[in-house]
Amino acid sequence: MFGDIVETKQCQLKDPMDLFHSGQVVKICAPMVRYSKLAFRTLVRKYNCDLCYTPMIVAADFVRSEKARDSEFTTNKGDHPLIVQFAAKEAQVLCDAARIVCPFADGIDLNCGCPQRWAMAEGYGACLINKPELVRDMVRHVWNQIDNPRFSVSIKIRIHEDLKRTVDLCQKAEATGVSWITVHGRSVEERHQPVHYDAIKIIKQSMSIPVVANGDVKTLKDAENVHHLTGADGIMVARGLLANPAMFAGYEETPLKCIQDWVDIALEHGTPFTCFHHHLMYMMERVTSKQEKKVFNVLSSTSAVLDYLKDHYGV
Repeated sequence: MFGDIVETKQCQLKDPMDLFHSGQVVKICAPMVRYSKLAFRTLVRKYNCDLCYTPMIVAADFVRSEKARDSEFTTNKGDHPLIVQFAAKEAQVLCDAARIVCPFADGIDLNCGCPQRWAMAEGYGACLINKPELVRDMVRHVWNQIDNPRFSVSIKIRIHEDLKRTVDLCQKAEATGVSWITVHGRSVEERHQPVHYDAIKIIKQSMSIPVVANGDVKTLKDAENVHHLTGADGIMVARGLLANPAMFAGYEETPLKCIQDWVDIALEHGTPFTCFHHHLMYMMERVTSKQEKKVFNVLSSTSAVLDYLKDHYGV
């Protein structure tokens, strides 16, 4: 399933549901705060990533403020298929946000998995896994108010200590018409503990809609293993893609061509220096020595970074 995918560009399929019905495992770039923005999505799409998410956007701010819309959401014609992830706790607010992005994206995702304290204190993210009726209400509202049948509505969750509760949540969401469910195989309290792939497998076996596995995938081989362990229809990757945006194309570490592509794309998109530099620090983590990192990581301007890359790598 995965072998063929390295050879072919699945991104020609613009509808996310077509991807899930293609018979191939869907390779997905996770929503990452600050990082999964347009320039980075453009890069990973060049290296066999099928589906990209925006960073999580707080729906209430997005609906209320034009400034928030301009800073949080940028896209272009090549940026498809694209899922916009929202943090929300009110059905109508989520609907309003979905209506704004509907002409420019292929679907929305409701974040029910963010474990950060601020998000949970505000009633967002992972606290929603304990409110299946609210999740169902929000999904139903979006379906009732968006009249594009090809627009997807998905949710991303963490698991409960008692997996029966997670299965119940997923089945209620499925009954409401959720397009697919992404499962990060850890509980809210767990951060770096091993991912519970067995739990994802049980959830997958309990559902008839696609299930995406998320957590601790660092290489294409890992992705294959997780697919075999869980039966998941898609594999979502966060840190593994930051470290190696060419991962889904089968590269073990970031190739120089990918670093060159990032420089070109980031400059073309006017990516702020801090973001431009941080991505390079992640990408070069495995290919630079400790001494090189000491120098590279403290560079403070785009021109200094470009000079360094040219002198040391011919980029």
